[in-house]
Amino acid sequence: MRNIVVGIDIGGTNTAIGLVGGAGDILAQSILQTKAFATAKAFVAAVKDTCNQLVVGLNEEVRLNCAGIGAPNGNYYNGEIAEAPNLRWNGRVRLAAMMEEALQANCVLTNDANAAAIGEMIYGNARGMRNFMVITIGTGLGSGIVVNGDVLYGSTGFAGELGHVIAVRQGRLCSCGRRGCLEAYVSARGLRQTAVELLEDSKQDSLLWELDRERWNAKAIFEAAEKGDEIARKAFAITGEILGEQLANAVAFSSPEAIFLFGGIANAGGYLLNSTAESLDANLLNIFRGTVRVMPSALNDRNGAILGAAALARKEFCQD
Repeated sequence: MRNIVVGIDIGGTNTAIGLVGGAGDILAQSILQTKAFATAKAFVAAVKDTCNQLVVGLNEEVRLNCAGIGAPNGNYYNGEIAEAPNLRWNGRVRLAAMMEEALQANCVLTNDANAAAIGEMIYGNARGMRNFMVITIGTGLGSGIVVNGDVLYGSTGFAGELGHVIAVRQGRLCSCGRRGCLEAYVSARGLRQTAVELLEDSKQDSLLWELDRERWNAKAIFEAAEKGDEIARKAFAITGEILGEQLANAVAFSSPEAIFLFGGIANAGGYLLNSTAESLDANLLNIFRGTVRVMPSALNDRNGAILGAAALARKEFCQD
């Protein structure tokens, strides 16, 4: 009988669930719409059903050994999700304990970006590195920071929330309730808002005008940029400029050798990656120039957060 680990990546829009073998191979996976579940209890029940279906689909005898979860505002110390602005569940949710009961297996939870960082360290471009960051860009912005080979958790378990540093004083309203957070500018929603502002303030032609407003999303902006649309490319450039400025501040306190961009927007044809790298270099303190690279994640298409969550669980609990 083969031992397997469940890796669960909870995002503001979708949740990816994968069954992971000992070599880091994803044996089966599925997607749930996170926002479809009004309560954590309903969500956990759906995850349990999905895991059962995936196990049946393997057509072999396996044992669910343990489970790892990467989640917004996930606290490694106590297994809670606390006041996650991009989830429907209010307050503090003891998700690790709920999932342990449902799956009848040990479970560990961490921030989703921390899980992505662990995945990058074990399976991706950060192999062999002891100091690096992973910036996850999707519905929101997360950051996993590794210092001297260990994930940075701090005294509360919430260290490294770069998505909620203030990037623009009294700027856009963030989903967390404050104004000017980095996430409000560097995320799928932030990119869209930047494009909207550029379109409304400019009289330039744009391919985006050919679409209904509700279709002005990150995918449409990328497709327009690929066709040479100046507004779309400028939206990416502004997004990267703001991200690079804040990453320069982060480099000053952790001195990573690399910063990996992870997620759909990060894959956008180099538009975000290149503008971020240029802005980072322009804003770095002199002693850090030439010491840090901005790189794409190797795991964007390999479900890095699933692999990271599974790797953390295997490290915590599992004996193969």
